Amino acid sequence: MSKQKTNKKWLKFVVAGVLLLLIAGYAVAHYYLFSSLLAGEKKTYIYVDRDDNIDSVMTKVEAVAAPNAMQGFRTAANMKGYADKIKRGRYELNTDASAWSFVNTLIRGEQTPLNVPVPSVRTMDKMAAAISKKLELDSLELLQKLTDPAVCKKYGYEPHTIIGMFVPDSYNMYWTVSADEFLDRMKSECDKFWTEERRKKAKEIGFTQNEVCTLASIVTEETRNTAEKPTIAGLYINRLHKNMLLQSDPTVKYALKDFALRRIYNSMLTVDDPYNTYKYPGLPPGPIKNPMKEDIDAVLNYQHHEYLFMCAKEDFSGTHNYARTMSEHHANAQRYYKALNERGIK
Repeated sequence: MSKQKTNKKWLKFVVAGVLLLLIAGYAVAHYYLFSSLLAGEKKTYIYVDRDDNIDSVMTKVEAVAAPNAMQGFRTAANMKGYADKIKRGRYELNTDASAWSFVNTLIRGEQTPLNVPVPSVRTMDKMAAAISKKLELDSLELLQKLTDPAVCKKYGYEPHTIIGMFVPDSYNMYWTVSADEFLDRMKSECDKFWTEERRKKAKEIGFTQNEVCTLASIVTEETRNTAEKPTIAGLYINRLHKNMLLQSDPTVKYALKDFALRRIYNSMLTVDDPYNTYKYPGLPPGPIKNPMKEDIDAVLNYQHHEYLFMCAKEDFSGTHNYARTMSEHHANAQRYYKALNERGIK
């Protein structure tokens, strides 16, 4: 065999070997970089906050990543310089995501929004706490804004009325939304809820938007029975028209800041607080909680009747007995107090 033929033969072996190495290298790279990053079959979320660095992000990903793919994630992060491109956010990691693609998601800051429930609460500290559990927002920062007269004025409210801007519902938003962005969103959603038709109905009743929310918040606290709410709203509107004290027990609880009270005694009715509707006429200064949508609509579509008094039913069904006269109301109240005493409720 000639030397030239021998060299050609060895060259073929070398080329074949190099190709095999390249194919093997590609297969290994593909295995580490492009197989599913997530261990398991359920999607999860990686939260990258303002204090995270490359090491802490690696730790968070490693907790949910498949062992073989984690090495690929480190390699992809190094290749793409992710350590200098970290962006805060809530990022969905599902079974379709590879180490390579997820690094791209993180670098581009492609967050996955979440549904943030805005609850019906009595106080703004409770609202701030509830929201901060779902978002990266600091509860103290949010609370400071909600109690700042200048911030409240910006949205058309005062510190004691701004709770009415929070219409209970779930809202889709990014985890990293700022306090100002969150408040802007709540104002926008409130404006959407207060349609021209609702504003017209409020005007026909002779109420401002805040007054509707204030009365609706009392209705919210009086009953959980949806069918009964327009009746209760009508009763309070009747009392307002006759310049009668509202005498609403939930406003006394609010004045005392004791929301666990199950029974209101006469000694409690003298508390000197503008929210005590046994002492001060008209509606209280603002809502005693942010009312549900259905409660606002119950006020706007209140039932027309002649009732002036109500008392919880003695069967503890959560509904009420209604009366037109004081004598009728007194009889209803006696039955209820007897039931309370029999059950030992204090």
